[in-house]
Amino acid sequence: MGKCDGRCTLLVICSLQLVAALQRQVFDFLGYQWAPILANFLHIMAVILGMFGTVQFRFRYLIFYAVWLVIWVGWNSFIICFYLEVGNLSQDRDFLMTFNTSLHRSWWMEHGPGCLVTPVLDSRMAPDDHHVITVSGCLLDYQYIEVLSSAIQILLALFGFVYACYVSKVFQDDEDSFDFIGGFDSYGYQPPQKSSHLQLQPLYT
Repeated sequence: MGKCDGRCTLLVICSLQLVAALQRQVFDFLGYQWAPILANFLHIMAVILGMFGTVQFRFRYLIFYAVWLVIWVGWNSFIICFYLEVGNLSQDRDFLMTFNTSLHRSWWMEHGPGCLVTPVLDSRMAPDDHHVITVSGCLLDYQYIEVLSSAIQILLALFGFVYACYVSKVFQDDEDSFDFIGGFDSYGYQPPQKSSHLQLQPLYT
């Protein structure tokens, strides 16, 4: 029962991670955030592999999934630091999320709850293929929406890491015990066979 409960809980966590990653992938595509798009794709693949390992009792897949979650926590921690501009990070100077290929920001910058977007006409600050806007009235700034999204990803990853380690340990113990039970074959044990020799008895008349 314990193993079944652990597997079911891990599958629920993986499902939540998959939904959260797909939702995040959609908004990153809308904002042309190429670095998060690549990271989200790798995360989705790792979560699917973790779900496959949970269903098929493959503890090596779960180990890979757990290792990826450590990387995923580090990536989301970096995103939090980036949007809060911790240290020398600056959103106005560093366009890391787009690989420095464009000036696009988060999709939530213009479409956040309550945000009012006003275009600035005849601005000399904008390149030829961009426009300058002012955003006001937001109930929650886009930085904090991105930080909240990353915090949810970290929380799910921590739960997933704990349960992946637990379930993989259970799978490994079951595999070791199965090998021990089948270990008698290595001693060349064979069941007794019936003798094919016939014993001749004298016939008296």
